[in-house]
Amino acid sequence: MRSKTRAIDRLRAIRRREKTFVAPGEESVARSSEAPGENPGVAAETRGLVRSALDGLPEAQRRVVELAFFEGLTHSEIASCLGEPLGTVKTRARLGLERLKNILGRA
Repeated sequence: MRSKTRAIDRLRAIRRREKTFVAPGEESVARSSEAPGENPGVAAETRGLVRSALDGLPEAQRRVVELAFFEGLTHSEIASCLGEPLGTVKTRARLGLERLKNILGRA
């Protein structure tokens, strides 16, 4: 069991190092990373909707969601990074994702 956990941690660390975040305003860079055949206008609109939805979250929830999805951090890593209890981070992640689902479901 321990070796499986270590392997997962190692994969996450590698992905984090390789992963780069493209801010919604950097369209020329974002376009180069789009899937072939994807409509650039639709992709830009989707990025705008997600950014707007994230901006609608309370600051604490937004930070947890961004660290998890854009930085690839685990709940434990986020708790350590923010100096918050693990349970608090998990609650903020759950509430943030629920709120995003509601916001984006209406869009």
